[in-house]
Amino acid sequence: MCGITGLFDTLGSRPISPELLNRMNESQFHRGPVEGDLHLEPGLGFGHRRLSIIALEAGLQPLFNEDETLALVFNGEIYNFRELRAELQGLGHVFRTPSDSETIVHAYEQWGEDCVQHLRGMFAFAIWDRPNKTLFLARDRLGIKPMHYALLDDGMFAFGSELKSLLCLPNLKREIDPLAVEDYFAYGYVPEPRTIFTSAKKLLPGHTLTLRVGQPMPQSKQFWDVPFTAHAPMSEREMEEELVVRLREAVQSHLIADVPLGAFLSGGVDSSAVVAMMAGVSDKPVNTCAIAFNDPAFDESEYARQVAERYKTNHQAETVDKDDYGLIDTLAALYDEPYADSSAIPTYRVCQLARKRVTVALSGDGGDENFAGYRRHRMTMGEQRVRSMLPLALRKPVFGMLGKVYPKADWAPQMFRAKTTFEALARDLTEGYFHGVSVNNDRVRKQLFSSTFQQRLQGYRAVEVMRGYAANAPTDDPLSMIQYLDMKTYLPGDILTKVDRASMAHALEVRVPLLDHQFVEWVSGLPSSSKLRNGEGKHVFKKALEPYLSEDILYRKKMGFSIPLSAWLRGPLADTMRRAVLNPALIDTGIFNASYLQQIVDEHLAGTKDHAVTLWSVLMFDAFLRKNGAASTPAPAPVAQAA
Repeated sequence: MCGITGLFDTLGSRPISPELLNRMNESQFHRGPVEGDLHLEPGLGFGHRRLSIIALEAGLQPLFNEDETLALVFNGEIYNFRELRAELQGLGHVFRTPSDSETIVHAYEQWGEDCVQHLRGMFAFAIWDRPNKTLFLARDRLGIKPMHYALLDDGMFAFGSELKSLLCLPNLKREIDPLAVEDYFAYGYVPEPRTIFTSAKKLLPGHTLTLRVGQPMPQSKQFWDVPFTAHAPMSEREMEEELVVRLREAVQSHLIADVPLGAFLSGGVDSSAVVAMMAGVSDKPVNTCAIAFNDPAFDESEYARQVAERYKTNHQAETVDKDDYGLIDTLAALYDEPYADSSAIPTYRVCQLARKRVTVALSGDGGDENFAGYRRHRMTMGEQRVRSMLPLALRKPVFGMLGKVYPKADWAPQMFRAKTTFEALARDLTEGYFHGVSVNNDRVRKQLFSSTFQQRLQGYRAVEVMRGYAANAPTDDPLSMIQYLDMKTYLPGDILTKVDRASMAHALEVRVPLLDHQFVEWVSGLPSSSKLRNGEGKHVFKKALEPYLSEDILYRKKMGFSIPLSAWLRGPLADTMRRAVLNPALIDTGIFNASYLQQIVDEHLAGTKDHAVTLWSVLMFDAFLRKNGAASTPAPAPVAQAA
């Protein structure tokens, strides 16, 4: 696990500033505090910070092949590196180190850009192919590891694990992308491939990027997608049995390490499943950790303790004050761009706890995306059943009109809130799901943004991110479609980003066996009815785990990793929130409707309405601006779907 960065002259062989490259590299010191190094040659510079996990004494990067015609910087882990190494040795390749990193170099030697098809793991890497004057970048299939890049006006190309490495560049324009602002306030994060800045992008998961001297436009190519290819018919029992076999194999493949290894154990289904499988394949007690909250409404630690006792793990739990709200500026520094998922706070704390005992921790992330475990999956499919009774051509004009004319009645009992129902029935599947996941819906964003800023958007709406993916989805099954949208947006943009930055802030590597691509491929081929049944998500997953976990663990109401946000913003964070949301510098950006900001502050503090999510997203946007001193938004070019 590491931090990587680099500079590449697309126009020729201009010298690379060692001082600048070193600043870029050291900005990511937290990702690899063990050691770091630079490599410079005409037209190219690589930087690397290392957190040693495998081959502790032999994995220093940049790493070269035998004749030093190829150079690599790499962030991640390759779980099949031993098998791949044996295959490559059989093809005549000579290895100088026992590290997983070197297998990537020789795989590129053997298969060129198709090397990524042979890698099983989480990775973001760059290879300099000196004979062909080519720079090759790749990011793993699900987006577990990050990769940011920018092509500067002078033809210099820069990349880095985190956006902060690119922000070291004096000639990187810090103009805020208005489309990214619209995306952020809809999703709570900036979805790939955009960043908050017009001048930088994220490499999409499952993609490579190739640049050559004299051909300055990067060429991006997708090498993997979730297949959703149906399996041959199986009985329920066969599905459950094969699921456990594949889950155990995925977990076991993630246990390679030369440093202390453990697992997060929240007491939920996914992390408990991972711990159960670890215990079954480990010859030593598993190290597990959990955080407890001093408020029972937010505390699942008792369920984590039950799993720990069943599997006799070395369990560590610490109690965190539910009013642990002192991390706002810390989070702004970690994420480099606006990020509004408040569960980043407990995630930061559990990573901090885990690092006291282990260097590698397995997590249960990915279970909800694989097996339709979110409440919004159930809600969307309920709406979709009603929608399917009438064609969209009829639903849209009829229910759309009713939704416009019917009064909004949030105060009324649910049965009288027909406006929301009419609006839901007028939408198609993608629009309906977008509405369900939006942290600030279309109506709120229209009030939140100033009229001037809305003109700058030129009609762009954040739903276009999902529409772009839906148009190219490998499935037309409604449940599979919304799972696919999650895997393209929420999973890399929110969940994996949250865990990567929170863990690397503590020099902790987190692995996600439920996102092993072979496991994901197989699960995607299961019928939707096996995942969501009778209003219960994760049906086949829970049935398969009944021999391993108690009914309390499997079938109690999902709690999530939440914090008392509304109470914070009315209590201990009220003054901080008011100052941030009504900050004159924030208003001066021209993005916001000042009167609406004042309104939601007043209503929330008075307790007449709960605007916690909107206020938190504005609060974190203000923290980002204060941290980065970003410029106000320019008028965008005509809107096009991000590539």
